Amino acid sequence: MDTFSTVRFKIKVANRFRKFSIQVARNHTEALELMLDFFEIHELSPTDSIDGNLRSIEIRIKKRINNAIAIIKSIEQSQTLPTAAMLQSLFEQQLEQGDDDDYLGEHLEYIEKKFEHVETGEEKLLVETTVPKIRYERLEENMKKLKADFNYVLNKVKMVNSPFGKGYLKLEITPEELEKYNRTIKNP
Repeated sequence: MDTFSTVRFKIKVANRFRKFSIQVARNHTEALELMLDFFEIHELSPTDSIDGNLRSIEIRIKKRINNAIAIIKSIEQSQTLPTAAMLQSLFEQQLEQGDDDDYLGEHLEYIEKKFEHVETGEEKLLVETTVPKIRYERLEENMKKLKADFNYVLNKVKMVNSPFGKGYLKLEITPEELEKYNRTIKNP
């Protein structure tokens, strides 16, 4: 048999708690345990302020996640895929030109030569692929920035297990950071 203890409350608060406990539990002890469990499980404090109800918070988080997904898709469509297409077209153009080396300008400094070893040990020139040095360095620098930004955003995504349904992802970046990524994507 459980023993009971007395706690003193103001009459107005005690009456309010009694009405509440009738709605959520069979007795006052069970109602109080449910409330304490809720605060402990969700690591909340009664003094914490939640802007709106949990449903509106969930909607805001889903919007943030959808915005992050849109940013990532935009990066892929506006930067990664066009860059790959440009490099592919450069390689295809090089193959179409064949052995004609007169088209090489002085501004092209990076030349990658692919050799095939023949049985005699001599090296024979197969293909010359050229990429302008400035363009290559710029693409490489942009790729490093994109990787760093993407890694930062991925590190800010946290998995949240919801007791009211499926778990969801929470993106923990400030609105200023989100605006910075939007500007970066719109102005490559």
